[in-house]
Amino acid sequence: MNLHKAQSQIASDNHRFRVVNCGRRFGKTTLAVLEIVAKAVYGKDRKICYIAPTYQQARDIAWQELKKLCDPIKQDINESRLEIIVKTVDGGTSQIILRGWESIETLRGQNFHFIVIDEIAMMRNFWLNWQEVIRPTLTDVKGEVLFISTPKGFNHFYDLFNLENEDEDYKSFHFSSYDNPYLHKEEIDKARKELTEDRFAQEYLADFRKTEGLVYKEFSRDRHLFEEAGFEGEDFVPVKTIAGVDFGFHNPCGVVVVKKDKDGVYWVTEEWYEREKTDAQIADYVAGLRLNEVYPDPESASGIEELRRRGVNVRDVIKNKDSVRNGINAVRELFKSNRLFIHQSCRNLIWELETYSYPDKKPDRNEEENPIKENDHLVDGLRYCLTMEPQTITRKTKVYRPSNSGFTNKY
Repeated sequence: MNLHKAQSQIASDNHRFRVVNCGRRFGKTTLAVLEIVAKAVYGKDRKICYIAPTYQQARDIAWQELKKLCDPIKQDINESRLEIIVKTVDGGTSQIILRGWESIETLRGQNFHFIVIDEIAMMRNFWLNWQEVIRPTLTDVKGEVLFISTPKGFNHFYDLFNLENEDEDYKSFHFSSYDNPYLHKEEIDKARKELTEDRFAQEYLADFRKTEGLVYKEFSRDRHLFEEAGFEGEDFVPVKTIAGVDFGFHNPCGVVVVKKDKDGVYWVTEEWYEREKTDAQIADYVAGLRLNEVYPDPESASGIEELRRRGVNVRDVIKNKDSVRNGINAVRELFKSNRLFIHQSCRNLIWELETYSYPDKKPDRNEEENPIKENDHLVDGLRYCLTMEPQTITRKTKVYRPSNSGFTNKY
């Protein structure tokens, strides 16, 4: 196995966290497997982990290639657990394990010298699992990570790719499918003709594009995000503070806090995105926010009861066969009219806005009216409060634009 020029550029870089945005068939699996084996063999008592979106994908994508490469140096292979013990150059051993993102919790409390996270754009609840599970496993030995993916809209992978602008430990790389000299250029050109422009740009050129079938396609980072500076300045006069709550335990609980100003414009100022929190713990958090009104998921009677016990002003959320569609349309209109803005720190909400989508249209059926039930905890909470809260506009001609120095109003 030989690395081509673009792969060698990535492998020779010494940054602790390398983020690789690449087109399909670039050779990311070959790069990952070669780095894993090299770091295992030339280290001492190394523990290395490869993580794919699912356990089955880890087996299908990397396991066979890894076994073949490790065959001359293997000491033990556990086929059922996808684990290999290899001999090192100093006479010791290192361990290589493969895991799926769906069982990421099993990595808690472990230590790793090197981790590869493959197809990261496909992974749900990335920031939560990165901060709570994976990042702590690197602390004791100052471990390194290779993040690899083809983009999927402007989601967490986009934010990760841009972290090199904020943190000197990060280095990002961008390569298209054309950068793999072993691929036939004619095949890539043929795909260009067969796919839509956006799909080809995303899959082969590794260009960040909006996800096809996106629900909130009106949302734009350039138009609808604001910073902390000037938030409580004289230009901003809040009328009340409200929140939407989507209960969850194994799935995250989502709480969005929204300030409504005197002109009927909504500003999402913070989010709460937590797993394995009881209804009582969620109610304690919400009660501490000192909100004027709270709009919870009406299907959680126990959660609503806990809120009421704490004196929270719970308002009704109506659910019927058209409520999801009507609520989505209401939120979309707020984005269209520049009356809804999101604080840039609300990373999980931004991720959901940029990944919440409708299912692909099937040839023999009409398009689905309701989105796929995933990546929807915070957007559901946002929809509850913005749909049910009476909307008022005192100056219909005013157009709001966030600025770096605070809130400015432009006509």
